[in-house]
Amino acid sequence: MSFDKLIAKVAQAEDALEANERRVAADLRQLRQSWRSSWTPTRIMVAGVVTGFLVGRAEPLRSAARGGSVVRIVSLLSGLFASTTASQAASEAEQAADSASDVAAAAAPAAGSATAHAAAATAASERIAHERLLRHAAAARQTNAEPVD
Repeated sequence: MSFDKLIAKVAQAEDALEANERRVAADLRQLRQSWRSSWTPTRIMVAGVVTGFLVGRAEPLRSAARGGSVVRIVSLLSGLFASTTASQAASEAEQAADSASDVAAAAAPAAGSATAHAAAATAASERIAHERLLRHAAAARQTNAEPVD
């Protein structure tokens, strides 16, 4: 296929795309207009009555919320999620520190003393980061272990 035919084919595809875009825009304008015209005052009043009925039926949920049981459950679930997340972060940090020390140990004999020194520094920084994560996880567990009143 020649280059001119390819250019003509691309131009034809662009024209078809523009025609489809115009058709979609016209359809959206028609939908918007029909949506607005369908909301007559009677329909608005019926929707208000139905919404009021549904809100009135939700009264048992309001009384449960006043008792604080819903708030207590949400608080307990958030504490559980926080402690789980903290323990996962601690285990991931521990695995990262172990793999970093393994890499440092494997690289130390093969490389010179400068590389060994850099690997040891990296392992030390990984250990410090791991200990910091463990402290944060312990603090999160203590915060979430407090009783909820």
